[in-house]
Amino acid sequence: MTFKRQFEAIIFDMDGLLVDSETVWEEAENAALVMYGVTPDPAVRTQLVGLRNDVFLARMIEIYRMDVSIQVLHDEVIGRMLSLIPRIVKPQPGAREILRYVAENGICTAIASNSPTAIVEATVKAQGWSDIFTTRCSADLVQHGKPAPDIYLKVAELLGVSPAACLALEDSANGARAAVAAGMTTFAVPDLSHTQLDAFEGVTPHVYDSLHSVLAFLRGESLT
Repeated sequence: MTFKRQFEAIIFDMDGLLVDSETVWEEAENAALVMYGVTPDPAVRTQLVGLRNDVFLARMIEIYRMDVSIQVLHDEVIGRMLSLIPRIVKPQPGAREILRYVAENGICTAIASNSPTAIVEATVKAQGWSDIFTTRCSADLVQHGKPAPDIYLKVAELLGVSPAACLALEDSANGARAAVAAGMTTFAVPDLSHTQLDAFEGVTPHVYDSLHSVLAFLRGESLT
């Protein structure tokens, strides 16, 4: 069965899925935490990955008992990311290939990211993907970020496609929960820098080792 007979649109998460940016986020966050006298604990970040930036930072402030506002910490982290994205953020393995396939086959597509709009725009521009992702939705545009389904429902609305007719690709368990809750078929491609395979148990049975494997499925070369 071909992709076009199964789905009307494919929706991509961004950080950790299309681009290898989670370690860059960690670098920016840790630098900001150290500024405020905090020694970062990787285990804390692992449990928060996939949350919207404001929720993520609020939990950081709470856990580390930091004397700083969310807005100040947000501005510090985002400023560092905007500097780093054009210089060191690279596509994940298979990202260029799967996006070429999407473009060549005229597949309806979009980005649904928990990152702020400024980060989404900077990343898309740096990678040269503006023509592919004419529809880009940040969690800034909805009431609740992932793992709530709001952002995926918003993207489906923008595309004019039923959520049930969409394939969503995610790298984090919180992101996968959002897509599943929206009623979309959800493929997980874990970014092993922060997510283990067992994190998707009970969330989605469709777990792939790379975007190359997802592309093979789309081409009908693998139906696992």
